[in-house]
This record gives sequence, C-alpha cells and structure tokens, in this order.
Amino acid sequence: MADITTTLCGIPLRSPLILASGPLSWNAEGIRTAFAAGAAAVVTKTIRPDATVNPVPHIAAAGRGSLLNTEGWSDLPARRWIEHELPALRDRDGVLIASTGHTPAEVAELAAPLANAGADMLELVSYRAEDAAPMVAAAKRAGDIPVLVKVSANWPDLVQIVGDCLAAGADGVTAIDSIGPALRIDVESGRPTLGAFAWYSGESIRPIALRAVAQIRLAYDVPVVGTGGVARAEDVVEMVMAGATAVGTHTAPLLQGMAWFGKTQTHLDAWLEGHGHSDLAGLRGAALPHLREIVPHTPLRFAFDVDLCTACRRCVTVCAYRARQLQLDRRMALDETLCRSCGLCLTVCPTRALSLID
Repeated sequence: MADITTTLCGIPLRSPLILASGPLSWNAEGIRTAFAAGAAAVVTKTIRPDATVNPVPHIAAAGRGSLLNTEGWSDLPARRWIEHELPALRDRDGVLIASTGHTPAEVAELAAPLANAGADMLELVSYRAEDAAPMVAAAKRAGDIPVLVKVSANWPDLVQIVGDCLAAGADGVTAIDSIGPALRIDVESGRPTLGAFAWYSGESIRPIALRAVAQIRLAYDVPVVGTGGVARAEDVVEMVMAGATAVGTHTAPLLQGMAWFGKTQTHLDAWLEGHGHSDLAGLRGAALPHLREIVPHTPLRFAFDVDLCTACRRCVTVCAYRARQLQLDRRMALDETLCRSCGLCLTVCPTRALSLID
C-alpha cells in the first residue's frame, strides 16, 4: 500500500482527508461518525458565543455535486461545545479542529476554552478580510495550539492577507471557504431556490480552490488545507499537486454519505500504486514549477490511439474550427491549417485516445 500519511502544523494525520466544517460536524455524534468512516481530522461547525437560527430551508442541490446554502454558524452555543460536545470526544480516533470566529473579540473569548475542552487545533473564519490577521493574533495570545486561518477566494488581495495572517502567527491556511453570493431560481415557481442569495460549494468551485492553494504555496512555505470541490481520489491528488498538505471536503460526503471517506482512501491508494507512486507526499506541489514557466506558443502535436477510441466523436463536436474529423473506420483526420491548438479536444476525450507528442 502507498503511504498517504501527512503532517499538518506538526500534528500527524493518517491520511490527508479532512471533514471540513459543515452540517455533518454539527455535534459530537456527527464528528465521531466521521472519524469512524475514515476522516483523519474533522472541523466543527463554526462555534460562536450564541447559536444561530437557520432559515428554512437553508441547503439545496445546485447541479451535479454542488450545493447552495444560507446556513449560519453552529446551532449549538459555545457553552454547549465547551462543556459537552468537545469533552465527549476525548477518546476520539482522529484530529479535532474547532472552527471559531467571526470577530477578533469572539476569538479572544473562545480560543482558550475550546483548546482546554479538547480541540487539537483551531480554524478561524470570518466574512471580513480585515478581521483575519487580528483573529489570528487573538488566538495566539490565548493559547499555544496550532491555528489555521480559513480564507475566501472572494478576497481580492488573498496573498497579502495570508501574509498578514502568517505575520500574526498563523500556523497554516485553509483555502477556501464557500464562494458567493450566488443564486439559483426555480423556474416553475419563479422564486429563488433558497429565497435569498446563498453560498456555493461543491465540485464546481474546485478550479477556484486550486488556484487559491497554488497562489498561497507559490508565495509562502506554509501548510495549506485545500478545501473546495473535492469529490474523488483524483481530486485529492490534484489538490496535493497544487501544494496542499491536507484536503478538506464536505459537500461530497454530505451528498454521498460518510462512506465516501473509506471509498476515497481506497481509491487514492489504488491510484498511487497504479501510477507507480509509493507515497502521496512525493506529489506535493508537483504542478507549481510549471506555473512559473513561460507560456508556450509552439503548435500542439497530437497522437491518436485508435485502440482506445470509442468513436464518441466528442473531439469532433467541440472543435470550433472544424479541423478534426473521425472517419468511419475510426481513422482520425486533422487539418493543421484550421487547427488553432486550443487543446479542448484533449480534455474532453474520455479514454485518452488523443494525447500530446512532446
């Protein structure tokens, strides 16, 4: 078996798979279920002094593998977490990360009690970029457990904000939070799906999360929990190649069930072995050097493997320039005078019958 262990802010994890903050981690029972299913770490719902009261409804499907939500923070007050939920997890089999925020004052109030109640690490979250570094400073003054700061792709100066948080003492970064505001409308009723603007999560946001992880890792040598849109073992590998130390997810296990963790760990091990990798750590940041390269302009040179071709004709359909044709005997014809080397055909081929010649 491949070695998929990692270390996050000095704390060993048996795998990179973390249940991110959300409804599945709303109390001790839910968190314990996640650990039993295979999550190496779990982030609680965001703990604030008072409980939230969520609108009804507040979660809706929004396309394949994605969700909208208008949830607030934890619907249990901080006192309940500190006195009951966190202490109930002292015999847990995994790393417990307490999410808290949304202001520096609240972090100053709750950081030490949450640590004393049993949290291994804190994750700080706020909707205001200007509060991020002050929250980190407040948490570090209050205790000595590792502190992650959760950042938003909505923040235009993301790299600078991360730098400010690191200067304030942050031990790592979680990238990213849900994005938005977003909107879906029920065309039958003419009403917004959740009655209001909402936050968007799931598979559709993965490219944005990957961008944020890569930007942070190109700028700083810091542990990053890549979070957003991870639904398959290959997505885990992609996050690690972007530089992630560990990988958070919530939408996938929420939609597919907690068994997602065990299945994904099995598939991850099989993927690594099938590709000749003895461990996951060796792939960390593998994509980053290529982001620094000068963009090439040399025309693409294609190879075609007729034995892999299923004649789905996707490559022909998506060619805006009508440069590619598939003959009845499955021979591929390419008019190089029409081809613009856009590369779309490569990315839609389901069997990799099309590939590049280096």
